[in-house]
Amino acid sequence: MTGESPMTSGCGCGCGTPSREQLLGDLAVPAAGPASSAGAGRHPIEQIAVPAGTFTMGDSSGDKNRADGETPRHEVALSAFDIDATTVTNDAFARFVDETGYVTEAESFGFSAVFHLAIAAPEEDVMGPADGTPWWAGVKGADWRHPGGRLSDLDGRGDHPAVHISWNDAIAYCDWAGRRLPTEAEWEYAARGGIDGAKYPWGDQEVDEGGWRANIFQGEFPRRNTCEDGFLTTAPVRSFEPNGYGLWQMVGNVWEWCEDWFHPATYRRGTTAEKRTLVTDPVGPETGQTRVMRGGSYLCHLSYCNRYRNSARSQNTPDSSMGNGGFRTVGRRRGEV
Repeated sequence: MTGESPMTSGCGCGCGTPSREQLLGDLAVPAAGPASSAGAGRHPIEQIAVPAGTFTMGDSSGDKNRADGETPRHEVALSAFDIDATTVTNDAFARFVDETGYVTEAESFGFSAVFHLAIAAPEEDVMGPADGTPWWAGVKGADWRHPGGRLSDLDGRGDHPAVHISWNDAIAYCDWAGRRLPTEAEWEYAARGGIDGAKYPWGDQEVDEGGWRANIFQGEFPRRNTCEDGFLTTAPVRSFEPNGYGLWQMVGNVWEWCEDWFHPATYRRGTTAEKRTLVTDPVGPETGQTRVMRGGSYLCHLSYCNRYRNSARSQNTPDSSMGNGGFRTVGRRRGEV
């Protein structure tokens, strides 16, 4: 690494991943052809029932990132739903692949995004730093089975979150499992764990207060991670403490895909400063170019990137994958096939 300072990436923050197009630079994008995964499968992740309720969605701590559209705060009513207690693990994703023969987009494209300290690949596999975020590189052969590149594997990582999973990959898994991705509102409501208005799933105490509460970056980003929390990259999904609903690592560890299209003005649409109407079961914009990601990751850092908060938002293109991105699922809506 040279002396670059953290800059904004294509998905909204330095610890977020550049899009697949940014990693390719001027190279043409190859056609991806993930296999179909028709048929219902056995989803092995424990589900937690989240009761119906109303909460205040959006920035509650004054730490908002203006470009992300975390405001205005607004009241949201949600129907009851169930959500995975953890992100989908490597073991669970392997079951899906074994039963369906599914090929992820990272495998189809032949590369994925890896943080520079986590690269485990021959020099010729490293495509070079991403434009604007030189701590990220496209690495040939990086995929869910090889999170650092082709010299890495999943030995001892069966209970870690599956990463290098694109939004499209996550949808394919959901189709197999008979489930879906959470809406952005469902995700935030679940992350809060019944503590309305709190900054984090556990309350307002900082992540390092009284011992580490989540898997984020310690040290000098992006050059040196002291691993005070015990992890350079992903942690097992049941590390640290669950929130009030019994959900593990809703912030930190890996970014989690949501169902919604991203738009920075989503919360402002249909509202004024004088009138905030109650929104029921929102599903986000009808169209867009990027999908919402929530929760931050092991690359968020106390000094500059505060997107490991309940209300923080990020985004990336549906075909992009990265070494710090995964997902969890929720039950399908009544009548949904």
